[in-house]
Amino acid sequence: MQKLVLLRNGQSVWNQQNRFAGWTDVDLSAEGKQQAVRAGQLLRQHRFSFDIGFTSVLKRAIKTLDSTLEELDLL
Repeated sequence: MQKLVLLRNGQSVWNQQNRFAGWTDVDLSAEGKQQAVRAGQLLRQHRFSFDIGFTSVLKRAIKTLDSTLEELDLL
């Protein structure tokens, strides 16, 4: 059975400041980086594996995917 996993980016520095980022290319906060790592750990714990991943061009989305895949040893 195939599954679709949707993962939102971790907290950005603007989220931390209660600012809306939209398409502004702001980075992840320290907490956002931890959230991405934790997402990867949870996916690994539940034995998820992926053949392909898609993300936007924004660095917070790319870094979230990278950190998640790193935890799954799929980088």
